[in-house]
Amino acid sequence: MRAFVLTGPGQAEVRDVPAPVAGPGEVVVDVERVGVCGTDVEFFTGEMAYLHQGVSSYPMRLGHEWCGRVAAVGPGVDPACIGRRVTGDTMVGDGTCRRCRRGHQHVCENLREVGIRDGLPGALAEQLAVPVRSLHPLPTSVDAVRGALVEPGGNAWRAARATQAGPDDRVLVLGPGTIGLLVAAFLQAAGAEVHLLGRDADSLAFAAGLGFAVSDTVPDGPWDAIVDASNAAHLPALALARVEPAGRLVYIGLAGAPSPIDTRALVLGDVTAVGILSASPGLAATIDAYADRVVDPRPLVAATVGLDDVAAVLAGTRPAGAGPGPKFHVDPRRRG
Repeated sequence: MRAFVLTGPGQAEVRDVPAPVAGPGEVVVDVERVGVCGTDVEFFTGEMAYLHQGVSSYPMRLGHEWCGRVAAVGPGVDPACIGRRVTGDTMVGDGTCRRCRRGHQHVCENLREVGIRDGLPGALAEQLAVPVRSLHPLPTSVDAVRGALVEPGGNAWRAARATQAGPDDRVLVLGPGTIGLLVAAFLQAAGAEVHLLGRDADSLAFAAGLGFAVSDTVPDGPWDAIVDASNAAHLPALALARVEPAGRLVYIGLAGAPSPIDTRALVLGDVTAVGILSASPGLAATIDAYADRVVDPRPLVAATVGLDDVAAVLAGTRPAGAGPGPKFHVDPRRRG
């Protein structure tokens, strides 16, 4: 099969590699659609921390936002799975450690991550092998575009829910990228008044076109909750300074440098701060939200390309004819 292989910083190629074989408890999926995300870009540039921690290494196969159809099953897997449209959890726990037993498999002591850590090749390929226990079925109303947006949507759903915001609440979202826009969409669906803060004029114009209030400077409060979906090291402290007393801070963005906050302000403001790592606990709810049209993530996708164009996208090139959205998708079956 054809697969996109990252061989070093800024170096990649599409290779013919052996097709995966489903082992015990696994399935092989024919991949329909894959999302490219910021983590993939960090692997492409060589900046991803996992590379320097020895958790990930080149050559590697990226792709953790995906959907497809089950093509084969391994020993111990019900053959009725074949033909089922699915997406899958990026985070795969061992199922036996204390964290897994307590329902927190996404922070498993022996965590594996599809397309991120060594050992589980990603979905930027024609086929993918994953544990059957990581799968989530997709209803017919969730097409390939929505299906490949379930993983980022799960992160955003969790962040929006962590604000506990609803009608009469005002929420500021820092960062109008894919996650920030999806967080805003889930918050808006919950009835909250949402504002997006960013610096890039084109990103803000796109967000405004989706119906969100936007600004390039911090708007006047009060802010009952603030979600930091940016990669700016100074914004976590700004969020703490601007949130209402007894409000909530949700941190889902990661900066390349430490982001200090003054815990005295946290305590004296009686502020709740929540960190969101993974989509895992939010995948099922996101699928339901997409299926019921509570949130429609499709406008975020600027273009869909084939495997041969992935390196250019990771390098920051926007394909000809791309729309204004922040997300790019890949159809591994597309040639040329």
